[in-house]
Amino acid sequence: MHLWVRAETRPHEERVGLTPAGAKTLLDVGFQVTVENSDQRAIPIGGYGDVGCAIVDQGAWVDAPADAVIFGLKELPDDGTPLRHNHIMFGHAYKGQASGRVLLDRFQAGGGALYDLEYLVGEDGRRIAAFGYWAGYAGAAVSLLTYAAQQHGRLIGPINTFADAPAMVDHIHAQLAGATPNVLIIGALGRVGTGGADLCEALGLNVTKWDMAETASGGPFPEVLDHDVFLNCILARDGTPVFVPASATTDPRRLRVIGDIACDPQSDFSPIKVYGSETTWDAPALRVHDDPVLDVMAIDNLPSLLPAESSDDFAGQLLPHLGTLGQLDAGVWGRARQIFDDA
Repeated sequence: MHLWVRAETRPHEERVGLTPAGAKTLLDVGFQVTVENSDQRAIPIGGYGDVGCAIVDQGAWVDAPADAVIFGLKELPDDGTPLRHNHIMFGHAYKGQASGRVLLDRFQAGGGALYDLEYLVGEDGRRIAAFGYWAGYAGAAVSLLTYAAQQHGRLIGPINTFADAPAMVDHIHAQLAGATPNVLIIGALGRVGTGGADLCEALGLNVTKWDMAETASGGPFPEVLDHDVFLNCILARDGTPVFVPASATTDPRRLRVIGDIACDPQSDFSPIKVYGSETTWDAPALRVHDDPVLDVMAIDNLPSLLPAESSDDFAGQLLPHLGTLGQLDAGVWGRARQIFDDA
């Protein structure tokens, strides 16, 4: 089995789904592991070479042997070329996204297949590996920094990676400068919501935690508008209630910041109806109303704010399943392939 770890090309994407220790585990059971050089990966390339991985240039995957499985996290270069390999990645292709249809057409043209990390599930239907906790932690962080910027009369500026979680907490505490916004989290019992709550509680903030029981009525949910900060941690799917209707921009509200950590604004099922596109590290929040202010944070690679911690966590969850790549038609891989074939 040949696993090829490609370099990420998205700006600020420093995460990786396989650590040197994980690569050694695969090598020890007979895998061939190739790792591309990267000018932004949080884990240095030397560690991979030290355990015996083949090291190649960034972007060399396009000429990889046909039987190599290409493993990355975020999107491929959008150049329209047919995709002839099997790829493991977050494809964002199955919820009606226009870019997703383009990606699937590229696989059809090239004869390759997508094994979407979001759809790697066990027999119980639960995901076997996720960045969710650190997405929640970092998403809460950027949302609170957005709120802090508002207190100074401005829109949040560019953000960058943090050395570790304590450094992130210290920075937010300093920026809040004594402000104590109250926070509502929907999806508080899941991985994402737990991470968001942990960050807020590390700052001593009051957190209201909702999950399925509190949203079973289907809405509307006026309580969302009665909090300073709302964190959406529910993955959009058919039947997800609307938490923030389009009218929220002009409705009476205390709400000042929406952190759409689940971040799927282009999906038909998005529960946040006041915006329609992701935000970025350079422009972390979108101002959707001026008086009173309402900002939306919707960055879709939040865990990369803490790239070493989030990579180590995710890679540890995924590693046992990478070891079964020899059976791409069975188990978690077979289930992911069936979703691709049906798309």
